[in-house]
Amino acid sequence: MLTLFHHPMFATCRFVRLAFGEYGEELALIEEKPWTRRKEFLSLNPAGTLPVLLAEGDVPIVGAMIISEYVDETRGVLKRERRLFAEDPMERAEIRRLTDWYLTKTESEVTRHLVRERVLKPLMPEAAGGGSPDSAAIRAARANIRQHMKYTNWLAGTRHWLAGSRITYADLAAAASLSVLDYLGEIDWREYSSAREWYTRVKSRPSFRPLLADRVRGLTPASHYADLDF
Repeated sequence: MLTLFHHPMFATCRFVRLAFGEYGEELALIEEKPWTRRKEFLSLNPAGTLPVLLAEGDVPIVGAMIISEYVDETRGVLKRERRLFAEDPMERAEIRRLTDWYLTKTESEVTRHLVRERVLKPLMPEAAGGGSPDSAAIRAARANIRQHMKYTNWLAGTRHWLAGSRITYADLAAAASLSVLDYLGEIDWREYSSAREWYTRVKSRPSFRPLLADRVRGLTPASHYADLDF
């Protein structure tokens, strides 16, 4: 069994867990608190970032996008119609674009700031950057949610899945990011009917069940978080 160093509220880590889940492969999970700068973890990834996958032979593979390429090359090519990438290069480009949108753009404009301020800072020692949440950072991140939800709603309303006719890495990246915001109760789904219908379909997949069981100490999820009919 492969091992994933992760944090349950990092969208990039959730994305990797969903990818392996779609291929029916379990991962051994080790929750890592990157701000502690553990020597053993830094020996695997000197940058101290997540996720890190210990692959065959305990070789570390660092970063969600790099791990997804590894998963496709070692698992995806054998899955045919269940492959999370496409055979066509232009379709692959669109999958990569949207995956990057959610794991980079949404992360940098919304998710990272809300997770840091609402989830991590109360748990971190002051010397590592912990303390009271920055209300200005929270307001700025919340102001950006609407743009990303409107775009997701448009994609979901014009395509069967976000990148085309079948589920791909793009859907997993979007669902990973939005599931973090959903846990925190930051999304008003009533405004985004197409996105809500799409998210319900993703949320109902077996690969998503472990994410719905995630809990963070001192922070309970929104009441509808684990509800498939919300």
